[in-house]
Amino acid sequence: MDWQDAQAVVTGGAGFLGSAVARALAAAGARVTVIDAFLPETGANPANLEGLDVRLVRADLRRDPLEEALAGAAAIFHLAAETSHMGSQADPRGDLAQNADATLRLILAARAAAPAARVVHASTRQLYGRPRALPVAEDHPVDPPDANAVSKWAAEQYWLLEHKVHGRPVVSLRLTNCYGPGLRVKDHRQTFLGLWVRRVLEGEAFEVWGGEQRRDLAYADDVAAAFLAAADAPPGVYNLGGAPPLSLRDLAEALVAANGGGRYVVKAFPAERAKIDIGSYVADDSRFRAATGWAPRVPLEEGLRRTLDWFRPRLDRYLRETDP
Repeated sequence: MDWQDAQAVVTGGAGFLGSAVARALAAAGARVTVIDAFLPETGANPANLEGLDVRLVRADLRRDPLEEALAGAAAIFHLAAETSHMGSQADPRGDLAQNADATLRLILAARAAAPAARVVHASTRQLYGRPRALPVAEDHPVDPPDANAVSKWAAEQYWLLEHKVHGRPVVSLRLTNCYGPGLRVKDHRQTFLGLWVRRVLEGEAFEVWGGEQRRDLAYADDVAAAFLAAADAPPGVYNLGGAPPLSLRDLAEALVAANGGGRYVVKAFPAERAKIDIGSYVADDSRFRAATGWAPRVPLEEGLRRTLDWFRPRLDRYLRETDP
């Protein structure tokens, strides 16, 4: 797709991955509209949009009118979502509203305001639950382990139904663990690695739960490039992986090495988290690579260094709640 002067909308665009996608689109010449509600205790942060020439629409997908923000869009990148697994367990109805109902409202608004827009939806590998074999391909059974995965599954199915019934080109990317500049580091509501980054920069020990689980992490710039590539992919569901997999203990060692020092302790999973943990996960994303030619470019060690270097002068801004 030629992005020069194309109109693109990014929901959740003030968040970690949403801002990375918005930045990639702007660099490609697109006219970018960011929709974000800046909900408390989410990954949204105005610092993520600094220096970025975008139109910012502050709106809540669950209740605010969306048609004007979507009007004329050639592509919609849907990244607004509740991502906290424990948060979803504590408030499953709120989680359902933020993920499923908000997505359905966005779909209905897009039918009216942007009927020709291509859609790339941010989904999650959490849908698969505990893998039955590795690596995990798209035909692996869906077995959601928590409320967040159920609501994400519903959101994905609404988009796929939009393609089946209304013919809209829709791609859903089931993402592995992602990291990079702009990540929520205040706590582990978004990902465990965010809190690890905070602790190592503060000179405090971070906790590794379990330690033998294997993951294939994806750097934000690589993920953003995948979203843009997905706009030209045949409609459907694709896994998106990242760097070669490694254990969480090895990841902890890599983070300490990238920082030039640090400490961590290995602990057993807290009981309430052990119930919803999926163990090791490695994506088989060969289908997406074949469809788009995409491949990750940033090695894990370099990505960790970039992330730490980016956060050092900005850490305080990501540890307090801010309002644009």
